[in-house]
Amino acid sequence: MPNQCHSCILTRNKPIYNITKYKHTTMIDYKQYFPELTSKQQTKLHKLNDLYAHWNSQINVISRKDFEHFDERHVLHSLGIAKVMKFAKGSKILDVGTGGGFPGVPLAIMYPDVQFHLVDSIGKKIKVVNEVVTALDLKNIRTSHERAENIHEQYDFVVSRAVTRMIKFMPWMKGKFYADHKNDFKNGILYLKGGEIDEELNEVPAKFKPSVFNLKDYFESEFFDTKKVVYFRMR
Repeated sequence: MPNQCHSCILTRNKPIYNITKYKHTTMIDYKQYFPELTSKQQTKLHKLNDLYAHWNSQINVISRKDFEHFDERHVLHSLGIAKVMKFAKGSKILDVGTGGGFPGVPLAIMYPDVQFHLVDSIGKKIKVVNEVVTALDLKNIRTSHERAENIHEQYDFVVSRAVTRMIKFMPWMKGKFYADHKNDFKNGILYLKGGEIDEELNEVPAKFKPSVFNLKDYFESEFFDTKKVVYFRMR
């Protein structure tokens, strides 16, 4: 994508791409939920809709039906983690199975002083993430086209959106956490899940001390009635 198009996205209020086949919902006022957001951050969150509409028309990373609720089901849902954990400055976060960039991209906008590493095994999805990162000049994101098991670094937290069952996901994260803590929660996993999760939680050894946070306590939309953030302490 030419650099001039990136510039246009960032400076115009109206979409410049042919994205009419996507239905746009009412723009969410993210400051309603996160008053600490600056105007610049809110603007970047709002730009995500048009950016993803453009790239999704070329590389399908979000279902067309689901895109009608993009701001709510992808951006605000990702930010649900920020309702549970306020990442400290200098934290390092791994987003496993990021897909098109969720929850990593919205969280990186929310926390510009935190470093995010977005990983996915599907190259075309990482291509979309890279284009979005470039368009919004998100200097606190780096990406890898790789399987999580092959990432040999350490982080403060791992975030993800229901990549697989929790008991299967957790072994992939072995050895990926710093021993020292800089956040209110001890280093671990913040996992976005939906629906009934009691069976999955019962599969997880008690030593990981899972905590469940219901997103309906933070967001009033019906979509969040069954959505949760599950925290596992890993160090």
